Amino acid sequence: MKGLRKSPSVSLGMLVILAIAGVTSVLVAWLPKREAAGIVFWLTSGRHEVAYQPVVAQWNEASRARRFGSQPSLAMTRMANRSFEQLMLSGFLSGTPVADLLESSDDTIPRAFLGPVEQVGFVDLTQRLREEGIYERFELRAFDPFTSRGHIFGLPRGVHPVLLAYRADIVEAAGIDLSQVETWEDYFRAMRPLMADNDGDGQPDRYLLSFNEVATNELTILMLQNGGVFFDDEELPDFANEKNAHVLATVVSWMTGPDRVAQTTTPNSHLRNPDGFALAVPMPDWLLSVWKMELPMLTGKLKLMPLPAWERGGRRTSTRGGSMIGINRRSPHAEAAWEIAKTLYTSREVAEQLYRETSIISPLKEFWGEAFYAEPDPYVSGQAAGLLYIEQAPHVPKRTSSPYAATAETYMIGAFLDLREYAEQHAVYDAEALKPVALRLLEEAQHSLRHLILRNTFLSPPTK
Repeated sequence: MKGLRKSPSVSLGMLVILAIAGVTSVLVAWLPKREAAGIVFWLTSGRHEVAYQPVVAQWNEASRARRFGSQPSLAMTRMANRSFEQLMLSGFLSGTPVADLLESSDDTIPRAFLGPVEQVGFVDLTQRLREEGIYERFELRAFDPFTSRGHIFGLPRGVHPVLLAYRADIVEAAGIDLSQVETWEDYFRAMRPLMADNDGDGQPDRYLLSFNEVATNELTILMLQNGGVFFDDEELPDFANEKNAHVLATVVSWMTGPDRVAQTTTPNSHLRNPDGFALAVPMPDWLLSVWKMELPMLTGKLKLMPLPAWERGGRRTSTRGGSMIGINRRSPHAEAAWEIAKTLYTSREVAEQLYRETSIISPLKEFWGEAFYAEPDPYVSGQAAGLLYIEQAPHVPKRTSSPYAATAETYMIGAFLDLREYAEQHAVYDAEALKPVALRLLEEAQHSLRHLILRNTFLSPPTK
C-alpha cells in the first residue's frame, strides 16, 4: 500500500536523529556530576517567604562579596504543602535530591519521624542547641511538635498560644462583664442573655461559641487545654482517657439539645451575619492575622481574653499549629544551612516582620519585651494583642510529635460525631450522662488506630 511505504529520505533522517541522540547520551553520561551551586531552601508559607527575603538578600550579597570563599548562595523555593511532603518523604526514603533547608508545618514535618530515629532525614540538632546556648532562649514547649524520642530536629517558628476572641461590641452593649469569668461554666452563664430569640423563628439569634464539628482544630485545642494525652511513650494512641472523655461529652452537650450554646461557623458565617452569629471563637495567634484578612469588617468589634478554664485555677490557654526549619542530613552545606537557620529564627527583625504579617509571637523569650508587641491593635479594639498572647505563652500544654497525630484527631472527630448522634437519638444532653459513652467511643477509635499502626509495615511504631 502506497500510504504505508516509507521513503528513503525519511528513514535516513530518522537514523541521523537516532545517531545524534545516542552520541549525546554517551557524552552526557561521561560528564562529571555537579553539585548545586548553593543552598536550596524549600518552604510552604508565602508570608514567611516575604519576611525572609531581606535576610536572604543580605546572605547572597555577602556570598557574592566572598566569591572565592566558602559561603554558598541561598535560593528559596515555595511550594504547596502536599508537594513539599511528597518530595521530602520520597527524598528521605530513597535518597533522591532534597533541599538543604526545609520549613513546613507541624502537620507535615512529623511524617518524616516514621521509622528508627537514626534514619530520620533531618539533622539532629539536640546537642548543637544545648552547646550553643540556644535551647534555653526558646519557650521550651515550642520544640514539642518537632522532638521525636528525645531528639530535636528543627528550630520552631512559634509557640502559638490560644486566646478567646469575642464580639466585644455586642457583649459590652449588653452590659456583660467578662473580666470576672474564670471557667467555661462562668462564661456560658454570663453570656446566656445574648441567646434571645428576637426574630421569633424559635431559634437563638446568636450562639455563644463557634465550634467546627467536622474539623479537628477546636476539639484538639480544648482537649489539650484540659491536659489530655493523645499518645503514650511508645508513640501509640492513648487518647481514650477520662480527661478526653470529659471534654468530648461536654462539647457534645454544648452542641446538642434545647440548651445548646455552640454552633458550627466559618468566616463566611460571619460575613453573612455581621451582627454576630457566634460570639466567640478560640483564636491561636496566627489565626488572628487570617481574620484580619478575611473579616476586615470586624475591626474594632473584637477583643481577646484568656480561654475560660475547665476548672478553677486551671489552664487559661491551649495551642494549635506551628512550623519548623530543619536541615537535610545529607546536605553538603549543613554547616552553612545551620547558620542561615539560626539567623532566620533568632533575628529580631524577622520576628517583628512575622508578627506584623502573621500575628505570630516569637518563641524566643528575649524578644517578648520588644515594643512592637505592646502596640495597640485596632482590630481587637486597641488591645496589645502581642502582650496578651505572650502572657499565656509559658502556659501552653505539651503536644505530641507523632506522625500519626493527624490520623488520631480524625478518629477523635469520628467519636465526637458518633456521640452527638447518640445524644440526639436518645435525647441525652447532660455531659455527665454522656461521659461513659464518650469513653467507650474513644476506646473503640483508639483500638482501631492501634490496630492500623501495628498491622501496617509503613505505619509501624518507630523503634528506639
